[in-house]
Amino acid sequence: MSFPYTVLALLALILVSAFFAVSEISLAASRKIKLKLLLKKGDRRAQRVLDLQENPGHYFTVIQIGLNAVAILGGVMGESALSPYISTWLHPFYDGPALQTVSFAISFSLVTGAFVLFADLIPKRTGMIEPERIALAVAAPMTLCMKLFAPMVWFFDGMADMLFRLFRVPIVRREDITSDDVMAMADAGAQAGVFLNKEQHLIANVFELDIRGVASAMSSRNDIVYLTLGESEESLYAKITEKPHGKYPVCERDSIDTVMGYVDSKDLLPRIAKGNKISLRTDPIVRKILLLPDTLTLFEALECFRDAKEDMAVIVNEYALVVGLLTLQDVMSTVMGELISPFQEELIVRRDEKSWLVDGTTPIEDVMQALDIDEFEGWEHYETIAGFLMYMLRRVPKRTDSVEYGNHKFEVVDIDNYRIDQVLVTRIDREEGFPETL
Repeated sequence: MSFPYTVLALLALILVSAFFAVSEISLAASRKIKLKLLLKKGDRRAQRVLDLQENPGHYFTVIQIGLNAVAILGGVMGESALSPYISTWLHPFYDGPALQTVSFAISFSLVTGAFVLFADLIPKRTGMIEPERIALAVAAPMTLCMKLFAPMVWFFDGMADMLFRLFRVPIVRREDITSDDVMAMADAGAQAGVFLNKEQHLIANVFELDIRGVASAMSSRNDIVYLTLGESEESLYAKITEKPHGKYPVCERDSIDTVMGYVDSKDLLPRIAKGNKISLRTDPIVRKILLLPDTLTLFEALECFRDAKEDMAVIVNEYALVVGLLTLQDVMSTVMGELISPFQEELIVRRDEKSWLVDGTTPIEDVMQALDIDEFEGWEHYETIAGFLMYMLRRVPKRTDSVEYGNHKFEVVDIDNYRIDQVLVTRIDREEGFPETL
C-alpha cells in the first residue's frame, strides 16, 4: 500500500475510533433530567437515549468491540506500513544497525500519539462539554451498529452478564436523586451564576424543614400572648390593643398549660367596632386549637397544618406542658427568611468582620450557617444558641459567662430572668495546635 493510501486508512480508523469514543462518553455523561426536558419539548430522539441509558449493556459492548478492533488494526497497519517510509527518510542521516529499531519507534510513537490525541482525548472532552446534544446525534448510528454486530454483542454481553451475576454486581443503572444531590447542583448553580445566593439559600432551607424540629421556629411559652375565659372585657381590650395578633390562644385559667382553644381577631374586631360587649365564656367564638408534640419536624408540622386546615398550633412536650406556639408564618419565615418578613428584627446582627450579636433564641442551624460552622457539639440535645451555652457550661449561664468552641468565643452579654437574651460571638485567630473546645 502506498504512503498516501496508508495515511488515509489511518485517518479513517482514527475517525471511527473517535466516533466510538464520543458515543461512549456522551451517553455516560448525559443527564436524565435534561433528556426528559428535551423529550417534553418534543425531541423524540431523547427517548432513544433514555432507553439506552436504562439498558446500556449492548451499547457499550459494541463500543468496546469497535474500539479494540480499530486499535489493533491501526497498530498493525500503522507500524508496519510507516516504518519503511520513515527508514527511507532517515537513511541519508543515519545508516547504522539500529535504523530499523529507530524507524519502528518513531512509527509507533506517531501512530499512538495520533490515536491518543484525535481518537480519544479530543472526542471525549468534546463529549463531556455537550453530552446530551452529541448523544442525540449518535444514538441512531449506534443503534444500527448494535444490529449489525448483534451476534458478537449477544456473545460478549451474555458473558459479561454472567460474570456480573456471579459477583452480584447490579447490571441496571440507578438514577436515585437524594437531597444531597439537589443541594450539590444548587451550590454548583450558585457558583456558576445560574442561581442567586438567595435562591440557593432558599433551596437549602426547604430541605432543612425535614431535619429541623418545631422548637427551632416556634415562639417560646414566655412570649405567648393568651386570653382566659374569665378575663374581663377591659383586660381583653388592653391585650388586643397592646399586643395585636391574628389569633390568640384561650385558656381556662391564668396558665398557658390550660389552653383549650383559640379566638380569631376577625371574630373580635367586628364586635369591638360595633361597641358590643365581649365575653369569651358566653360568646361562641372560641375554636378548637391544634396541639402538636415537640418531637415533630417542621415538615411534619406543615403536613399537620394541611390536614387540619389550620395555620397555628400549640406545641406540648411529653408531660403535656405547653412549650411554645407555632404558626404557618413561622415555618415560612424559616424558609424565606428576610424575603417574607423584611421588617422583622434580625436574630443575628454582624457588628464587624469578627463579631456578631446573636439573640439567645436563634436556632442553632442559623448560627451554624452564619458562622460557617459544620456542626456544634451535642447539637441533638438543644435547639438554640442559648441551649448550646447551657449544654457546654452544664449550668444556667450568668452574664459574662463564655464558651470557646472552634475559632469562636460565645459570651453571654444579657440575661432576662435566667433566660439568655443576647450572645456576643467573636471570631478568634488561633495558632495551629491550639485546642478547639474549652
